Amino acid sequence: MDTNLALVLVLAPFLGFLINVFFGKSLGKTVSGFIGTAAVAVSFIVTLVLFNQITSTGKAIEVTLFDWIQISNIKINLGFLLDQLSVLWLLFVTGIGSLIHLYSISYMHDDENMHKFFAYLNLFVFFMITLVIGSNLLVLFIGWEGVGLCSYLLIGFWHKNQDYNDAAKKAFIMNRIGDLGLLIGMFIIGSMFSTLDYTTLKTAIAGTADLNLPLLSLAALCLFIGACGKSAQIPLYTWLPDAMAGPTPVSALIHAATMVTAGIFMVTRLNFVFDLATDVQNVIAIIGAITSLVAATIGLVQTDIKKVLAYSTVSQLGLMFLALGFGAYEVAVFHVITHAFFKACLFLGSGSVIHGLHGEQDMRKMGGLRKAMPITFWTMLISSLAISGVPFFSGFFSKDEILMTAFHHSIPLYVVGSIASIMTAFYMFRLMFLTFFKEFRGTEEQKHHLHESGSLITIPLIILAILATFGGLISLPGNSWLNEYLAPLFTKAAGEEHHLGPTEYTLMGVAVLGGLLGIIIAYVKYFKQDNVPETDENITGLTKVLYNKYYVDEAYDAIFVRSINGLSRFFRDYIETGLSALVFGLGKIANELAFQGKKLQTGSIGLYLFAFVLGLCAIVSYLFLAQ
Repeated sequence: MDTNLALVLVLAPFLGFLINVFFGKSLGKTVSGFIGTAAVAVSFIVTLVLFNQITSTGKAIEVTLFDWIQISNIKINLGFLLDQLSVLWLLFVTGIGSLIHLYSISYMHDDENMHKFFAYLNLFVFFMITLVIGSNLLVLFIGWEGVGLCSYLLIGFWHKNQDYNDAAKKAFIMNRIGDLGLLIGMFIIGSMFSTLDYTTLKTAIAGTADLNLPLLSLAALCLFIGACGKSAQIPLYTWLPDAMAGPTPVSALIHAATMVTAGIFMVTRLNFVFDLATDVQNVIAIIGAITSLVAATIGLVQTDIKKVLAYSTVSQLGLMFLALGFGAYEVAVFHVITHAFFKACLFLGSGSVIHGLHGEQDMRKMGGLRKAMPITFWTMLISSLAISGVPFFSGFFSKDEILMTAFHHSIPLYVVGSIASIMTAFYMFRLMFLTFFKEFRGTEEQKHHLHESGSLITIPLIILAILATFGGLISLPGNSWLNEYLAPLFTKAAGEEHHLGPTEYTLMGVAVLGGLLGIIIAYVKYFKQDNVPETDENITGLTKVLYNKYYVDEAYDAIFVRSINGLSRFFRDYIETGLSALVFGLGKIANELAFQGKKLQTGSIGLYLFAFVLGLCAIVSYLFLAQ
């Protein structure tokens, strides 16, 4: 029974992919859309069944399909591990995935390749499920590479635009850099413990008295490099904002619930490795804090509505890694869940705005949309309050936990995280004021056609806004269902749960005041003073540096891209040319020798016999003399 459920869970999206690839065009747009949505919805229903089973029994479900690889003493099965962590991840991957698929039916209806789009989305969800439920690192790696491939297909979906192609290639290549780190980490762990299976690995680490901690730390560092690639941490973060080139549902799927959370999942899954590598944990916390701050500063000045949300995602992922670095895995997971709710809502809301404005993404050309698009406005407002950490919305509880954890471990990193959180509140409400308030700044034609999006777009928005409001109830301070649920997975006592004392209340108050300060500054600047950001050519000074993302892309281009291109040109123009000349020169020599040798072929049998006898005499003479 468990095996059948696991197979339905995994294969339903894959079946949706196959149907849409082979028959989608002939079935028509609406049918292919509903097939794609139904495939993911089936996986969601199976997840609910599994969640209920695991919650009631408290036991993980292990499914081994078959023996896969056996080399020497390393044996790897193709199997699934369905425990508290994987099922929790599946709930928002398939749940939010279903809502995004439903949204896409309306959003992508005018696209001639809609069946392809749903095929890619289904394949993406299939690989994400594989990544989450794999019982060992190799199955995780298949899913890991699969989501990388699908992100390439989806980001570059409108491939006739060269910039979009470049963005897709950038995402693919930067992820490959991280993936190399993941592979090296896997090889080290495989060589140390002769297994890649999570359960066996945990037992082996716990039962080994003389662990090679430096080598284990190196493995953890390499695994973290893999996580940096997928979850867009410094220095491998620049692909994620460029991934906005894809259709908006893709942005929502990649940024909210699936691909970018893969790094968080992997580190949490291997918590027993990272707990022993304390130096690497410090690195994770520092990288997370710096990423959250750097991305937040860039988000302050962006004018593309999706770019603001993209840098917001990078910043929030930084906060999650900050929690991971302190060993507060359940806190990081909590923020992953709340972030999935409000960020999916924000991306889909921005898609609704873009849809209503016929493709316009520049906030300088928006304004006054509150009356024309009330559902989009209210759902995005709720999600903006959640991400800003306003009390009693979901983001308030998870952010508060992260900042409390940081305060108890490292005051400087707490300060960095707090500043990033204040900035988040500012740029999210900057987005809201520029998009929905004051007078409309677009064209008369856009103004004439302004209207609320259809029900297939607004229903997912409403559901996500409700989740963004009440999602924090799963982990209340001092009474956390989530911590209890995840407790069996962690070697350390889950969370050293924060009991609310004077310090905790003070920190909570500071966090709330910080969020409100960000909102007030945005209100004064963009509502009271009615400021509109300058046009690109008029941006100067520090704003220009931030607007151009600290010129990191340009630096990468100068240091890596141009140097590699120069090296490849050198090899093409000189080395390859020289080798070709050598090979063809040898060919010419052989040809000339053959041509000269051909002259000896006279056709005279007498001459041939004479040469034969002469040769035979020479051989006999040599043998005689050799004696």
